[in-house]
Order: sequence, then C-alpha cells, then structure tokens
Amino acid sequence: MSRTLIKDALAASAPREAILLQGWVRTRRDAKAFSFIELNDGSCLRGIQVIANATLPDYAQIEKVTTGAALEVRGQLVASQGQGQKWEVIAESITVVGLADATYPLQKKGHTLEFLREIAHLRPRSNLFGAVFRVRSRLAYAVHQFFQEKDFIYVHTPIITASDAEGAGDMFRVTTLDLAQPPRNEEGQVDATKDFFGRKTFLTVSGQLEGEIFASALSNIYTFGPTFRAENSNTSRHAAEFWMIEPEIAFCDLQGNMALAEEFVKYLIRDAKEHCAADLEFFSKFVDKELLARLDFVLERPFQRCSYTEAIAILEQSGKNWEHPVSWGANLQAEHERFLAEEHFKCPVTVYNYPRAIKAFYMRVTEGCAPDRQTVGAMDLLVPGIGEIIGGSQREERLEFLREGMAMHHLSEKDYWWYLDLRRYGSVPHAGFGLGFERMLMFVTGVGNIRDVIPFARTPGTAEF
Repeated sequence: MSRTLIKDALAASAPREAILLQGWVRTRRDAKAFSFIELNDGSCLRGIQVIANATLPDYAQIEKVTTGAALEVRGQLVASQGQGQKWEVIAESITVVGLADATYPLQKKGHTLEFLREIAHLRPRSNLFGAVFRVRSRLAYAVHQFFQEKDFIYVHTPIITASDAEGAGDMFRVTTLDLAQPPRNEEGQVDATKDFFGRKTFLTVSGQLEGEIFASALSNIYTFGPTFRAENSNTSRHAAEFWMIEPEIAFCDLQGNMALAEEFVKYLIRDAKEHCAADLEFFSKFVDKELLARLDFVLERPFQRCSYTEAIAILEQSGKNWEHPVSWGANLQAEHERFLAEEHFKCPVTVYNYPRAIKAFYMRVTEGCAPDRQTVGAMDLLVPGIGEIIGGSQREERLEFLREGMAMHHLSEKDYWWYLDLRRYGSVPHAGFGLGFERMLMFVTGVGNIRDVIPFARTPGTAEF
C-alpha cells in the first residue's frame, strides 16, 4: 500500500477501507479503552486524529509514544464523530518508527520566536514554521510559473564573482589562501594572483550583470538564487544570505519595469491566497490580524508612483521628527519608506528617479528631468510593514554615460571590459529589478523578522545550523 499524505486524507471525498499514514505525533491522550493521537506529516497545517484501540496487539508500544515520535499507521478512514474535523482514522496497526525522548522541546504550549531560532533543526515541526515554509515553497514555484508563462528564460548566474554589482564593497571574500601565512607581493600585500582563481573573488551580491549578458541575447531572462551581503546589520530586514529574483528585460524602459514589478508582486499574492489559504488564515489569526485585509487591499488597487524629488517634499512637509534627516541627495531610510507606504499613500508605492550620486554606476542617467542629468532611472517598490521590497532600474545602454558612471564610482574599466562590450555590440534599452524573496515572504505571511522566513538564518555571529 502506498502512503497517503495527511492533506489528501483530510480532503478525501469518501471513506477508505485501507489507508497508510506516516508522520509525527503532535499530541496523545488516553481514555479507558483507547488512545487519541494527533498525527501530522507537514503536508498541511492540520493533523488528523488517529484512534488506537487498546485491543491492538502493539498497544503497549503506543503507550510509550510521546509528542515528537514518528509513527506509521494503517487503518480505515472514516467520518469523524468529533466536532471540527471531517475524517479520522481507526487504526488497525501502528508501528513506532522512532520514539522521542522526554526532552523533546516542542511541547503543546507557546514558544517564543527567539527560542525557536535556537532549535532551527526542530522548528519546522511547529505550526508557525510549517506554515511559513509551505508558503515559501509555493511562492518559489509561483516565481517560476510567472516568468515561464511570460516566456522568460531561467538563467543560473554564478555565486562566485569578481565583480561587485552594487558598488558597496560589503562582500564575502572567497579564498583558498593560507590565512596564517598568505603569499605576499613586493609591496607586502596579499598576492591575489596566487589565489585559486588568480584574482580576488567574492560571494555574489547580485546576478544582475551576468543577467544582462543573457538579456542581450535571449531578450527576457530571470535569475532566482542565493545572494550574500557582508553588512554587519542586525535589523529585522537584513540577512547575510538571502534569495533574490532578478529579471532582465531587453527593449524595456523604466515605465515597463515598474509595471512588471507591480504585476509580479500581485501575482505572488494571488497565488498564495489561492494555494495557501489555510496557512494564511493561521497567520491572520496568530501573527497579524490585519494580514488578509491588507493583501486584498494591495490586490484591488493600483500601486502609486512617486518621484524621489516628490517623496523628499512629502517627507519634509510631514511634520515628523525623523531619526535620519531628510534632504535631497540622501538615501531614504526604512522609517521614510514605511511612512510613505503606510501613512501617506497607505498602499504600495514605487519611488523612481533617484539622485545619481547615491545609486549604482549602471543606472541610466535621466535627461529632461529636474535637476537634469543628476538623477538616474532607478525604482524602489515600497510596501506597508516592510519598506523596500524591490529595487531596480533602467540600465544605462549608452557607452559614454556608462563609462562616466564608472569613473564617478571609481571603478576600473579593465575589470568590467565585458560589461562595456555589451554597449559596443548591439546595445539596446533594457531594464530589470531584484525582489528580495524573504522580504516578499514577510509581506505575505505577516512574519516580522527575516530570520523567521528562511530555513537557516545567516546573520552576524549566527551560522550554527
């Protein structure tokens, strides 16, 4: 007999004479002549009730079963006599696959998120994290579905890179050199030419630059993979390792880029509501009571658009006492982003045309905007509760402007010769963005810390699991 997942057993349309379930015990309570066992296999939020009669030949073993134990149950799927459940299983045999020690930490009581992070090897068995990672799995599938339906081509960009797409310098070094006694050059500096790749290499912060190579040949592409930032940041929105979705679209401008970003976010929300309804209901009950109303609100209304210059004026006129001062030319901070999305516009808003000096070298210089040639066609999508969830731009397709931008950011043309070549050989207007997958999950689930929407968080001082 093949195994039936508990989600399929609960969704059955008729009783079954024979069924095989495998899973872990959530609770066990005993009556005089039988035991009630709640079994869960992670396929859905709810468990199924198993009734074990004391006449079962292996009942003595069942009495040793505690929360966390693994069981194999064979029996009949029948209509439940209890309230709140359609089906239950009358066991004909129960095999104890693995007992759980009395020290099993996930008992039937409330646990703090901080405690559950300390047992990341067990927290997926909790209701909250089972729900989080089912939603994560479904949304990962939906990412591919969205782009594949639009004829985008999936490209695997490298994790090890010699270029810094962001220009921030906060990157993890990749090396095989002996750190105790590294080879040194004549100036006494570590000699990177003796390293594995013959030069300094790092874990990537973005697959964008390599993605542009393929967009210049295949038109529309996307990447979806891990990216890394060595920022020493302990905020609830930052992790050292996270996943990014990065489309690159040839023959596309900033307006088309913003439209695709909005369509993409709404597609993911709709997919989660359709396929993860029970898990979202759980989040709305125990994590964020406004979650479902907020998701519906986002789906029903067009996103607002606001230039950076307009955003600065709104912030200056807000009357708020900002922790980070507001002025034209300064980066928007999380408090500014959340004010715009949550209090001023009260919906997602795309801020565009940022100052050239604070954005990356590859962003297209805007002309005819005030102040002329001091801004670039950048865009950040801000959502309530999170702030920035997407960052992107129209890329600079004009060789002379790109070289000018590289000089402004003190980047060597020699290191980016191949990127410059893309502007020499059939350059076209193109655009793209990056969506932080974990931030999207935070928005869809209402979970407030990025550490709780990724299986094993990598943050400063944390890499235990």
